[in-house]
Amino acid sequence: MKPLTEVKYLNADNVSRYRCIMRIFFDNYEKLHYWLYQEDVFEALKRDPHFEDYRMEQCQQDLAMLTEWKNLNTIQDTRKVASIEEFKNKKFRYQMSEYSVEIERLVIRLENLFVEGASLEPTLLERIRRNVERFPAMAEKDTGEVYTWWTDLNNDFVRLNQNYQDYIRDLNSVKAEKMMQTKEFLVFKDHLIDYLRNFIKGLQRNVGAIDEELRLLPDEIKQRIFDKIVDYELSIPRMDVEVSRGKISEKTIGRYQSIYDWFVRENGQENEAAKLFDATNDIIRRITRYAAQISEKNAMGANRREEYRKVAEMFMKCKDIREAHKMSAMVFGLEQPFHIKGDLIRETDSMNQSVYEEMPLDIKLKPRVRTYREKTNRSAIRESTEDKKEARKRILEKQREEMEKIQALEQDGRIDFANLPVIEPRIREILLKWLSNAVEDSTSMARTERGRRYFLDRSREQEKCVIHCEDGNLTMPHFQIVFQEEVK
Repeated sequence: MKPLTEVKYLNADNVSRYRCIMRIFFDNYEKLHYWLYQEDVFEALKRDPHFEDYRMEQCQQDLAMLTEWKNLNTIQDTRKVASIEEFKNKKFRYQMSEYSVEIERLVIRLENLFVEGASLEPTLLERIRRNVERFPAMAEKDTGEVYTWWTDLNNDFVRLNQNYQDYIRDLNSVKAEKMMQTKEFLVFKDHLIDYLRNFIKGLQRNVGAIDEELRLLPDEIKQRIFDKIVDYELSIPRMDVEVSRGKISEKTIGRYQSIYDWFVRENGQENEAAKLFDATNDIIRRITRYAAQISEKNAMGANRREEYRKVAEMFMKCKDIREAHKMSAMVFGLEQPFHIKGDLIRETDSMNQSVYEEMPLDIKLKPRVRTYREKTNRSAIRESTEDKKEARKRILEKQREEMEKIQALEQDGRIDFANLPVIEPRIREILLKWLSNAVEDSTSMARTERGRRYFLDRSREQEKCVIHCEDGNLTMPHFQIVFQEEVK
């Protein structure tokens, strides 16, 4: 709750002098030249025409004020003192304080805020995914390598989070809204949409993999990695700073939890990645809507005078009235056209699709007379008993093969979803149907298609398991189907 006196120089009466002095100190700090004399500061200011009338007394007062505000640290220089009088007239060396260094860095960032700007980088998502995939391997590495990997992961995550918030904020600003309503916006509209869609593809490719890696990561491996990070932090020598193991551990776990909450969706709660996906799609829809409005506005306000003049010249070049009638039919349409209306099913809703690219619609015209009757074709009744028997035989054979495959998965009268081998999609459908029937029953019991009774064991429902299928992997609760009857 204490006031920050270190920022007073940014808004004081002589702010132009204070800020220039602090910038001189910061530029030298960047060059590893930490200590400056009063004469060094004075000479640097005098090189600027703005400080042509600047005096040494003013420089001394300014340095004293900055020292009082704790922006500068001072130490008396006694190396070249030759008399008591020189010792009394203290000659100081000045150095920036830690707060001042960070304040100047912040000011420089604010000065370049609209120059640098923000961006959406799919490469950050890929780097985060690769680092998250290295979680299990890091448990066996030494503390130095683990700390470097952990620092890279956190830096990428911070950049991703800050960049997406700044970029989405810029696109939702009042300035962006006004620009989207101008004709100039149409020039780079497609480029902006491609940029956003490319980022969405990066989201779709990486977020799901990161989600699964973080959810399936064992607590034991996480704790071993956290301990190595804390050990390395404690081994770093620090000046005048005391750190406890509890605080460092709390900070490390908090950073991991932030990454976990950003990518993982739990208990139906929307994570930050899903919010970013929705926000990006909403911006694309808004850009498209504004572009369509601008195009319609331009079309409504177009000047048709030159078009009419050109058409009139074409009419004047016609040889006779018959050719003029043909020209009129082409320009204005037929005078009495026939309209045939049909129940046409379009394959696309694109407004750019030509009529000639549409599929034709066949219309059967019937005579308009009362005596017209549609001709009926006589056909014999076909005997399809053999075809039905053959089809039934194929269905039963397929069911028998499926049951044999399912029976092969059964061990001691039960099917454990956590211990299944790689299965076919059809076998997975049957097992999930049995599972659904038992879940819907209040007693968790049901029967198979062949009447075999089974019970759904939900004792380990809180655990997760992965079913490996030929067409992908399915993560689900750990269920077991327990049969009450033997195979008939």
